Amino acid sequence: MKRNIALTIAGSDSGGGAGIQADLKTFQELGVYGMSAITAVTAQNTLGVEAVYPIPLDAIEKQIDAVATDIGTDAVKTGMLFDSNIIELVAAKITKYKWDNVVVDPVMIAKGGASLLQREAIAALKHQLIPLATVITPNIPEAEELTGFSIHTMEEKKEAARTLHSFGVKHVIMKGGHGEGNDLVDLLYDGNDFFTLESKRLNTKNTHGTGCTFAAAMAAALAKGMSVHKSFEIAKRFVYLAIKYDLNIGKGHGPTNHWAYAEHGTSKESRGK
Repeated sequence: MKRNIALTIAGSDSGGGAGIQADLKTFQELGVYGMSAITAVTAQNTLGVEAVYPIPLDAIEKQIDAVATDIGTDAVKTGMLFDSNIIELVAAKITKYKWDNVVVDPVMIAKGGASLLQREAIAALKHQLIPLATVITPNIPEAEELTGFSIHTMEEKKEAARTLHSFGVKHVIMKGGHGEGNDLVDLLYDGNDFFTLESKRLNTKNTHGTGCTFAAAMAAALAKGMSVHKSFEIAKRFVYLAIKYDLNIGKGHGPTNHWAYAEHGTSKESRGK
């Protein structure tokens, strides 16, 4: 039986709630075999990021090549890429190996406010990596940074999505978690039409790793051959349940519960049977 597989290219979170660790947990819970290329090692916990140690470029390249030349992949998810050199390398590898089903999570700022992307890298992200993506999954602050304008209303979210789409990405998902009020709206734009998924805000501080987890769930569903729209629905539900049934770990912004989708979602969706 063929197993679906996915590669995450991202940073390591020593606290286990975000980054590579969150991605691999999400892949596993959605029935996808996960592989990784680590771009940076962070010393962090639920209270914040204490240090960031970028991995040398040749080490990142060798990790990606090792996966590509032997195993291959059905989908790629990128997370923390830190600087323009790493972004350029990753973009070159995606192009070289002709990978599709590419999910770009434009990781810029940690929950505690620490910068996870150098400012000089924003141009490389916009012009080299995003055009290769099947879908980009920014939150509102990330979309504001990429587009250069404030986003508060639904019309502003749509305008931001149009602007991001003009960079060359096929689909834009504007996540609603940083929006105002108790009604959260995630917005999908495919270049022609807008689609929305709504949920109620959950009263918890334990949301560390939600962005990584959402993008990883998108990648896992795409790796299994699902459409972007169906993958959007699965990712939304996966993250909602992961927040709702939080683990209450740590003294700060705790991690989400990657077991929740299998335990509280339908068995068909959670395992893809």
